[in-house]
Amino acid sequence: MTKRLFPAIALAIGAIAFTAAALCQSAHVSPFTSDPRAKKVIDDAVEALGGRKFLSMRDRVESGRAYSFYRDKISGLSVATIYTQYFDVPPEKTGQEVGIREREVLGKNEEYGYVLFRENGAWEVTYQGPRDLEEDKVDSFQRTTLNDILYILRMRLNEPGLTFDWKGSDVIENTPVNIVDIVDSQDRVVTVNFHQYTKLPLKETWTWRDPKTHDRNDEVARYTVYRDDGDGIQWPHTISRERNGEKRNQIFSDNVWIDVGLPDAVFETPKGPAMKTPFKLPKKK
Repeated sequence: MTKRLFPAIALAIGAIAFTAAALCQSAHVSPFTSDPRAKKVIDDAVEALGGRKFLSMRDRVESGRAYSFYRDKISGLSVATIYTQYFDVPPEKTGQEVGIREREVLGKNEEYGYVLFRENGAWEVTYQGPRDLEEDKVDSFQRTTLNDILYILRMRLNEPGLTFDWKGSDVIENTPVNIVDIVDSQDRVVTVNFHQYTKLPLKETWTWRDPKTHDRNDEVARYTVYRDDGDGIQWPHTISRERNGEKRNQIFSDNVWIDVGLPDAVFETPKGPAMKTPFKLPKKK
């Protein structure tokens, strides 16, 4: 009697497992499932930022004043121009590889040289020529970029395993917001506040642990003064960042140019002393 039960039980368990699998397939159930309310907030944000124009943005230039802080006090101020160029990254690698090149130029006449980030390295370039940028600065750039909500919306939406979790609505800093957790396949979480009326992202928070000290770091970024500079894309003209409750840096952009056709020469691997950026910005209308 007992011997006869074992095959019957095995068949029953197999049938249950097969039925469950079939139901999951028919319902398209996935271990990575977004809350529809959160997904709508994300879709609305993309549309508010410019929709297809935002998603196809290839380059951008921001010009204004950049501040750096130490213990909440200004430690540096400079006129800055930041040139950014996007390039394609396979969806399965968008959580590990940064899909932008960036040239950060300081000084009204570019007298202080520039910092260049590329997929094959990063350099600080002065009149003495290029030198490799410190590893911690490179890591900070990559980490900040990958967790930046504007970068996530532009570059990471099709990433396998990326999900959006609804965290509710609230009034924070006198502003009505919808709150969404963006979670990737590595369980990294970026919490973003989106304005309930404009649909634009206002604030994000995320954490990371220093690989050497294992200390926890809490990062905050704020995005304000959105404007359309005539290109159909809303972009924040003020971006500020904090770490562990203290201000790190802030940029106030007087002008933003989008899709001006930046040539690859702007982002070429440096081989000699710093030279003026090989591109003339068009005049604002």
